[in-house]
Amino acid sequence: MRPQSAELETTSTERLADLLKLSYEPMFAWKLDGAIEFWNAGAERLYGFAPNEAVGHSSHSLLQTKFPIDFAELHSQLRNKRYWAGELHHICKEGREVIVDSRMQLLGDDTVLEVNRDVTQFKALEQRLRSVAAIVESSDDAIVSKNLDGVIANWNKGAERVFGYSAEEAIGQPITIVIPKERLHEEHEILTRIRRGERIDHFETVRQRKDGSLIDISLSVSPVKNEEGKIVGASKIARDITEQKRNQEQIATLARETEHRSKNILANVQAIVAVSQSDTVDGFRQAIEGRIRALANVHSLFVETRWRGANLQTIAKNELAPYSEADDRRVQIYGPPLLLTPDVAQAMAMTLHELATNAAKYGALSAPEGRIDLKWWRDGAQLTLQWTEIGGPTVQKPTRRGFGGRIIERMINQLNGKIDFEWRADGLVCQIIFDMPP
Repeated sequence: MRPQSAELETTSTERLADLLKLSYEPMFAWKLDGAIEFWNAGAERLYGFAPNEAVGHSSHSLLQTKFPIDFAELHSQLRNKRYWAGELHHICKEGREVIVDSRMQLLGDDTVLEVNRDVTQFKALEQRLRSVAAIVESSDDAIVSKNLDGVIANWNKGAERVFGYSAEEAIGQPITIVIPKERLHEEHEILTRIRRGERIDHFETVRQRKDGSLIDISLSVSPVKNEEGKIVGASKIARDITEQKRNQEQIATLARETEHRSKNILANVQAIVAVSQSDTVDGFRQAIEGRIRALANVHSLFVETRWRGANLQTIAKNELAPYSEADDRRVQIYGPPLLLTPDVAQAMAMTLHELATNAAKYGALSAPEGRIDLKWWRDGAQLTLQWTEIGGPTVQKPTRRGFGGRIIERMINQLNGKIDFEWRADGLVCQIIFDMPP
């Protein structure tokens, strides 16, 4: 008959074995230099192998274990310290890889009890969180979190670049450090909506940098909830749209400028048609074509300067080029470089066109030895342009103003300028004076 103490010990051991078998945690036992001897229900659930498929096999071969250290080193640690803990990668029966947090204990008979906890999903989540954190940290946008009192809790590198405060300077401070005084009411409205669980998308506003400068931003704000689903704060994404706003303003300005220029061009064309006359249809067509071509030439110069204007010397050379191709001494141009605004440039282009056309028909450019001297100078805000014809046929002052003269007068009157025609015996001298901003 067995002693009672022995029976109690046997019963206790059997109960412990039953508990280990039924445990949800994957557990199995293997000889330090041998095969699996014990395999519980938790191990079967995780790995898919039934006890009869696992017992008698090497656990490392069965599960294709990937160790973080060399197995010989792990074996040595179990021998010396009788304990090892670390992360293992196992392959389940169906081929799925799992990551486990493993604890190994060496028992007295060289049996290793291995208890594993599946951390595969946790590791995947951890990786996703690291990826999100990396995205947040490397984002050019300012990404900030705050509590419901408006106190900053997180501040990424983008926020440092946008607002100028380092994370050390910003965290723990109220978000109002980046809000201009006249816009503080916006923060109260934002927090009120966040407490209601609302999301704020693409709210365009103005914020203040550490150096006091103002920037345009587009703001998106979302509620942040805790594990119980309670709103505990807000996450903000602020994008600097200062450059975008500036570009939009430039586009709007260009659109208005284009509209103004278009109307101005049409008005000039209308005026050209109104004053142009000829005895023949072909002559009328040539007169209009020449004047519109002068407008077109100067508008090509505007494109090069993005509508800031055109250089007077370039305008003069373009208009007089056809008359100096054979002999460049026939046209002499003197004057400093001078950028004319579009309105002034158009008036000068039309004026020079009319003067050159008249000289080619009746003045100095109609004679083989005739020539033109064109010069201009500036005295403060006043610009003087002088056109002198030399060596042409004898001229007399006309009894009435011609069509070209009327166009010139119209152009110069638009500039509030003065024009003087002096009909000398050897050629016309035309002097034009008007004010230009410095």
